[in-house]
Amino acid sequence: MSSFCPHCTSKDNHRQENNEMLKSANLKATKKRMLLINCLRHSDSPLTAEEIYNSLKEDTTINLSTVYRALNALVDSDIVIKQILSDGNSVFQLNDSTHQHILTCKMCGRVSYVDICPIESFLDSISEKTGYEITGHNLEFIGICPDCLKKLV
Repeated sequence: MSSFCPHCTSKDNHRQENNEMLKSANLKATKKRMLLINCLRHSDSPLTAEEIYNSLKEDTTINLSTVYRALNALVDSDIVIKQILSDGNSVFQLNDSTHQHILTCKMCGRVSYVDICPIESFLDSISEKTGYEITGHNLEFIGICPDCLKKLV
């Protein structure tokens, strides 16, 4: 579905930053949480829990249920963002304050980031009309990736 650093279980220079993120969220900096955060940090696109599990299980003993529990704790603490895709699958990305949305290929399922936000200008209007204080939003674009388009020709 996506590619990410095959060495996400190795120690890296983000250890202190990861530690501080967990500490500020009142979460213990366990080995599994640190590995999971590194995996998301090194990913070039959002990952499913299964993708994270498959990456981590090669170098450490971890269960899929542990991945889900850790992800839930990180999502609840706003360290990780969870987005439910149109196909019902959930993908996760590190909440690094960069505003991005997701682009999904309807043929192969490839998931990519999109840095363009077409609804930014509507947020004030939505807030005024509904009375909501908008604290965030998720947007998924669905299309056909360049590789799949080539196959159609």
